[in-house]
Amino acid sequence: MYADLLTGAWQSLVYGAVGIGLMAVGFLLVDLLTPGRLRDLIWVRRSGNAALLLAANQLGIAGIVFTAILTSYDSFTKGLVSTLIFGAVGIVIMALGFFVLDWLTPGKLGEIIAATEPHPAARVSAASHFGAALIVCACIA
Repeated sequence: MYADLLTGAWQSLVYGAVGIGLMAVGFLLVDLLTPGRLRDLIWVRRSGNAALLLAANQLGIAGIVFTAILTSYDSFTKGLVSTLIFGAVGIVIMALGFFVLDWLTPGKLGEIIAATEPHPAARVSAASHFGAALIVCACIA
């Protein structure tokens, strides 16, 4: 009985570390996609555009991690590998979506996201990031 609790707690710690690691990679992705340092854009310059994109990115990655854990094939090892693979795939698809949206629309999306003045393109880009994550979630299930 207690062995199951300890196993579950251990697996929660491992999955939590992997999820936070993937979310950190997602942060770095958004940082690369936007000019300037993301932490300065959000916490110093208070760019709502950048904050919205990062929030969509983080929620999307968390959704992928959640889905991978939920469908973990009744095997901790397979679930962990699934989480890493689908998390990485999700991050790549989010980046691809950003580049496609940038290519299809006028201006430079990274510069728009970095601006402190609110811009509707930030909402579109955030929806694209989150939508990419939902597509990956559907592929897991």
